[in-house]
Amino acid sequence: MAELKCAAVNCSYNSDCYCSKGDIMVGGSQAEKCRDTCCESFCDRKRDSYKSALNHPSKTISIDCEACKCVYNSNYKCHAQTVDIGGSKACHCKETECDTFQMEK
Repeated sequence: MAELKCAAVNCSYNSDCYCSKGDIMVGGSQAEKCRDTCCESFCDRKRDSYKSALNHPSKTISIDCEACKCVYNSNYKCHAQTVDIGGSKACHCKETECDTFQMEK
């Protein structure tokens, strides 16, 4: 599990830059740069009032990841110690990105 910091403050799961969903999915199967990724678990706070059953956000979270070319991806799981999700003005998952993504060399 990774320590997650999330800048997507418009996400209904975001609470003080931590996630209350329990796990997330990072998309970007063809990603070669951070901007080619996204948090597919993003849920617009304004459009959908659903929130996880977790009572409080967690610093650590399980991250499934489709970004196969990332150095931290192993069998579709993220193994980075810390992960930053960007998208402070996001209103849709495609407006977020995994800022921790690093292309394999």
